[in-house]
Amino acid sequence: MTMAAAADPTSLDDAVIAQAETALDTIGRARVAIHSVIFGQESVVDLSLITLLSGGHGLLVGVPGLAKTKLVETLGTVLGLDARRVQFTPDLMPSDILGTEVLDEGADRRRSFRFIKGPIFAQLLMADEINRASPRTQSALLQAMQEHHVSVAGDRHDLPRPFHVLATQNPIEQEGTYPLPEAQLDRFLLQIDVGFPDRVAERRILIETTGAAETRPAAVMSTDALLNIQRLVRRLPVGESVVDAILDLVRSARPEEGGSEVAGKLLWGPGPRASQSLMLAVRARALIEGRLAPSVDDVVALAEPVLKHRMALTFAARADGETVSGIVERLAARVGRRTG
Repeated sequence: MTMAAAADPTSLDDAVIAQAETALDTIGRARVAIHSVIFGQESVVDLSLITLLSGGHGLLVGVPGLAKTKLVETLGTVLGLDARRVQFTPDLMPSDILGTEVLDEGADRRRSFRFIKGPIFAQLLMADEINRASPRTQSALLQAMQEHHVSVAGDRHDLPRPFHVLATQNPIEQEGTYPLPEAQLDRFLLQIDVGFPDRVAERRILIETTGAAETRPAAVMSTDALLNIQRLVRRLPVGESVVDAILDLVRSARPEEGGSEVAGKLLWGPGPRASQSLMLAVRARALIEGRLAPSVDDVVALAEPVLKHRMALTFAARADGETVSGIVERLAARVGRRTG
């Protein structure tokens, strides 16, 4: 991977440039390691990496059998993270995720409470089929995602660093599910739609996953390396044209400010957290692609995964065949033309 020129190289010192060069090499090797076991999902892999390099959480939406679980396991191995998986079910309780206190009795017969950590105390947690759990359990997880700690019996317990959640959702089978509230969906940096692989990729899957030997990914990063890259992402410069493009895009997706493009079509639009998410994500995307600063093209490319889960259509818009994806695509294209 080669380093492209930064939009404003004077804003970066030599130490940051050297750190970026090292990061690019590490990210390149991580992508190769992930693609050695995940076939035909280049966009999904890159968006997942963008989520983690930005320090955020991701929502993977796709039907069963598209290697979402394998992707999370592979990311944990390659990035050197302690990864765990929780299968969400209707009877799952908050304590099953967060942990609980148990009463211990010592040799002197004194009793005391001891906290037993739940699976959320991992660096990478896969929340499988998150919409199958009750709202109470969903809320407990999503609150911890935002606050990076849990409170049990009045005591605070900090989560590991880094801490990321990659949740999955099946978009087809909705019977017996509890859809995530829109305000809680905002906790996810990106919504990553996982589609079917093309014919070439599916052929490779058939050949390479049904034999006697199984390819296993190798660890490429350490926890410290990932944290260093996350800090680097926040230091990358963002030009005024990119900042304006982010503001124009996010504000145009709000019913109150969007004009004729969204008039009467949206119940609500993205808040400032969407702008923050986009600001981080475009930097991470630039770094993954070998650049020191993001461009307006990054804003356009990430518009849908950042905004899609933060908007809702009116009944009339749905009846007219409108989709959130379609509206975001038109708004992003308009921003691209305006700054192009």
